[in-house]
Amino acid sequence: MRISIRHQLSVTPPPGTANAVLQLLLTPQSGPTQTVESWSVEMEGIGNAGGFTDAFGNIAHLVNQSRPEGALAVTAMGVVTTTDRHGVLGRVGREPVPALYKRITPLTKASASLYGKFRGSKESRLDVLHGLMARVGELLGTDEPTTAQSQSQMAADGSQSQSQGNVGEGKPHAGATGYAHAFIGGARALDIPARYVTGYLVGAEDGQTSFHAWAEAYDEALGWIGFDPLLQLCPTDRHVRLAAGLDALGAQPVRAVPAGDGVRDVEVSVEALA
Repeated sequence: MRISIRHQLSVTPPPGTANAVLQLLLTPQSGPTQTVESWSVEMEGIGNAGGFTDAFGNIAHLVNQSRPEGALAVTAMGVVTTTDRHGVLGRVGREPVPALYKRITPLTKASASLYGKFRGSKESRLDVLHGLMARVGELLGTDEPTTAQSQSQMAADGSQSQSQGNVGEGKPHAGATGYAHAFIGGARALDIPARYVTGYLVGAEDGQTSFHAWAEAYDEALGWIGFDPLLQLCPTDRHVRLAAGLDALGAQPVRAVPAGDGVRDVEVSVEALA
């Protein structure tokens, strides 16, 4: 599927800021499930930005802003062709060892009620992971996020913690963050490497589109496999993969220091091309 994406964000540093630094994780990479045909990230100062591959294999940019005034606009756009591999990403180069993703973070702590039934299971790891995804759906529901999940999402998106320089309203599809964190926490509690993934999702029949989030877990035979616990399926050719991290805090599309009023989505347009 050929997918056209345009994602506009803005961030407003505090008045009187002498220097602001923005870290951008807004550049997707070609891989087993997608090919980036064209892509650009536009904002003031991007021409002098420092580009590098971060510790998680993401393409990152650092943009300095001297004495910024008012809102800073960021626009990422391009065309990506995707392939449905039933969620199997495999082993990707330029990435850390999978064991790094066994680290439990404050946002990925899971209750034993989520993963307890899978302890000591004789099933294959793949079956356990599919069972865990279904269990997340059972506990959190498939329509409305629970109070605990909503609180987790607020913390992940930074709307309650600007001091950490987190994302404000520039966040994934409602509920996706909490569902991904629950799945990741359950997998790590079972000693399975799992990571948080941001990206874009072509809408369902109702035409909705969004910035989205899901999880990936590691299988010794197949490598990395995607799981979208909010939608209760493995990522398809409707998913465009953007960046990965230990949790939502590490995979934010834009992180600003100082944080100011946080990062806000202005517009997200994701369209399947004929």
